[in-house]
Amino acid sequence: MSVVILISGHGSNMQALLEAGLPVAAVISNRSDAGGLGVAAARGVPTAVVEHRAFASREAFEAALSREIDRHAPKLVALAGFMRVLTPAFVARYEGRMLNIHPSLLPAFPGLDTHERALAAGARQHGCTVHFVSAEVDAGPIVIQAAVPVRAGDTAATLAARVLEQEHVIYPRAVRWFLEGKLVIRDGAVRVEGRNAPLVTSSR
Repeated sequence: MSVVILISGHGSNMQALLEAGLPVAAVISNRSDAGGLGVAAARGVPTAVVEHRAFASREAFEAALSREIDRHAPKLVALAGFMRVLTPAFVARYEGRMLNIHPSLLPAFPGLDTHERALAAGARQHGCTVHFVSAEVDAGPIVIQAAVPVRAGDTAATLAARVLEQEHVIYPRAVRWFLEGKLVIRDGAVRVEGRNAPLVTSSR
């Protein structure tokens, strides 16, 4: 029933998962300078580094990363600011048991610089999405989303801060649903068993 979290940076979503009391078996980073490693270690969570720059190919890096993940035999792999594009082979290895948190209301604004792009597009709403990881980047089945309004005078930084607050709410919720066996994927869509409320939440 455990979770392995993958990070590349300070790991605020990782911290949200830890603070939610979820059973995290390990935190793994592709960067030795990731600030989240210290946060996890301070909470007594095992940590490891699989430095992507130490490998000659993406496939070699992912093979080493898989070995480190599989040592913990997790039920779920949770990406929390893990800034590496994964190969289809790696995604297939953890198909149906790897989640990601993305800072936009997918399918809008996949990829990077989502807040800047939302502002440039004149979006009235922005937000975040928890989704299953698929071979296509930021395109897997959506579990839950949270929307925030785009306010007059917003900058990328102010918008990002409000979105991040919602990320910390919905990611632990989605992970808990997965561990409780409530997430069912049918015809490319996710249903939460025993739940009738909409899977899009809104913030003012």
